[in-house]
Amino acid sequence: MPSVTDHEVAKSGSILSGAAELRDLPEWFLDQQRTAWNQFETLPNPTRKDQPWRFSNVGLLDLAPFRISPPLSEDDRNNVLKHSRGLDKYAARLIFANDQLIERDVVSEDLKRRGVIFQPLERAMIEHADVFRKYFMSTEATLGSAKFAALHKALVSTGTFLFVPRGLEIELPIEIFHWLRHDNMSAFPHLLLVADELAKVTVIEHFRSCSPTAPGFACGVNDLIAGPGAKVTYVCAQNWSENVIALQMNSTTVDHDASAMSLNLHLGGKYSRFESLSRLIGEGGRSDLLAVAVAKHQQEFDARTLQDHVSPRTASDLLYKNALDDRARTIFGGLIRVEPHAHFTDAYQKVRNLLLSDDAEANSMPGLEILADNVRCTHGATSGQIDEDELFYLRTRGISHKSRPTPLSHRLSGRSHPAPRSSGNW
Repeated sequence: MPSVTDHEVAKSGSILSGAAELRDLPEWFLDQQRTAWNQFETLPNPTRKDQPWRFSNVGLLDLAPFRISPPLSEDDRNNVLKHSRGLDKYAARLIFANDQLIERDVVSEDLKRRGVIFQPLERAMIEHADVFRKYFMSTEATLGSAKFAALHKALVSTGTFLFVPRGLEIELPIEIFHWLRHDNMSAFPHLLLVADELAKVTVIEHFRSCSPTAPGFACGVNDLIAGPGAKVTYVCAQNWSENVIALQMNSTTVDHDASAMSLNLHLGGKYSRFESLSRLIGEGGRSDLLAVAVAKHQQEFDARTLQDHVSPRTASDLLYKNALDDRARTIFGGLIRVEPHAHFTDAYQKVRNLLLSDDAEANSMPGLEILADNVRCTHGATSGQIDEDELFYLRTRGISHKSRPTPLSHRLSGRSHPAPRSSGNW
């Protein structure tokens, strides 16, 4: 018996039709969603003439084919659970597919007693409305995707809420899975993480597709709040299918003497845009932004960042690394902004592109906007091919010839290494 019938798929609504009227969410939140939908319809579509979308292939942002999923069958749910393999040990876990909660492994009774809250978004907006309303999408999307942030706010129906109380360290990571199941389905992942004063937590999010070729659309938002002296570590492992269009908008707020580190791994997707806004609002705050993208075939990875130093004596460090093969493209547009009176800022920004093909294209636009004195800010970008001397060194240390990428000379002569087998649909 098929997991989802053709009739059910046909009945599922296009995301351009808006959210269903009957949704079991608080009325104040539904009012916000209606307002957001009006904003989405009002805001213009991006063009390459817009500076935040410079070099982007905006023609891929056709949302008409994508739909809101009908309820998943029991077979679908079991398949998703079977393939949701990640950490051996974790403090808690949530698994979503097509924006439907599949499984919830709650935190221990000890962590509950000590004040940790870990639950789906739709419960948090009822049971913890004050905290939810204070932090949910409280930072404006300023890096170009305001239209898609409005779409997310209008259609988001579930996600993760995590609150870590003052002085508590969650030693094991929190793990979250987001899946796309079946063709042309959509997902609107959301993470709202609030780490109170001196709290410590690590969250790992996986973004995956059940089929390596199924088209789909994902539009996610993260709100990461690091309170005074808190330490937040966030890891994103994105491996959507090769035909997914994905946008992810991350907002991090770092208070005084707090630190936030984000590590983003980008492997999948046809077009994947990642926006990261880090605001340092208290003295002594630190933000580290790390990313690795491996692009092949005709993939396009589009990264836009802002390191916004609001208070004095703050530090940020950004390092993005891209490896490009075939006709892949990457775009990086990053800005370090030092606000007035944010003296003694220490900020660094670097993007490095490794070109494995003459047809690959890397576009890098690092930038500075300094409105204060007594700062140290540096930025730069590099692009280049593999150094033959480094390859020779690796081979003398036992790395076999087959471990290296297919040389350009082999491509020109028609020789190549065999492609790895695909795991196929499930």
